[in-house]
This record gives sequence, structure tokens and C-alpha cells, in this order.
Amino acid sequence: MSSIPEGLQYTKEHEWVSSTGNLYTMGITDFAQGALGDIVYVQLPKVGETLTAGKVCGEIESTKSVSEIFAAVSGVVSEINGALSQTPELVNSDPYGAGWLVKVEVTGTPVDLMDAAGYVHITA
Repeated sequence: MSSIPEGLQYTKEHEWVSSTGNLYTMGITDFAQGALGDIVYVQLPKVGETLTAGKVCGEIESTKSVSEIFAAVSGVVSEINGALSQTPELVNSDPYGAGWLVKVEVTGTPVDLMDAAGYVHITA
């Protein structure tokens, strides 16, 4: 079974977020990276781009398929994980750490996020 860390929030599309004030770091879950297989390319939004929760904001390409990344929160992209352009496999090896995708300055209060206990039911 994949790892589901406590202290993060999750979406039904298998993204996770952690927050410090209104700055949210977003990535895909261990469950999602495992389902994708070996990740070979990550397309992320640009810094300054406005994201809308639940809407597509990028793509992840694996040896199996191409999957959309959905914004977990609404706000403005303040930083992208530039390391993924050279080493996209970080999403596989460390999805909750070095494999994070974007940091977003959130506008408003995020909705439709689950805690680990809620997310575990989606992956079962």
C-alpha cells in the first residue's frame, strides 16, 4: 500500500498540498506516481500563472501514459520545482519531498481538500 502522510491535505485527483500561511506546496501522491509508473517528463504552469482549483494546470508523462495535473488550490504560482526539468523521476522517488511540483499563493480558502484519513478511502 502506498504511503499517505498525516499533516497534508489531499484531492480526489491524487494531489497533495502542505501549507505555510497562504503559501501552499503541491505535488502528486505516492499512489498517483505508482499508478503512472516511471515519470519521464513534467509540464508545469509558469510562475505568475493563476490556477483554479480542480482545473488542469499541467501534465505528467510516464512510460505508460500522459496524465493531467489538476490544481489542488486556487491562487498564483509563486515557484515551480525547476529540478523536475532535468530529473522528473524525483516525483517517483520522493513525491512528498524533492518531487513537489509548484508553490501557490492561495486566494481565498481552499475547499474540497481531505485529510489523510479521508484520502485513504479513495486509494483503497
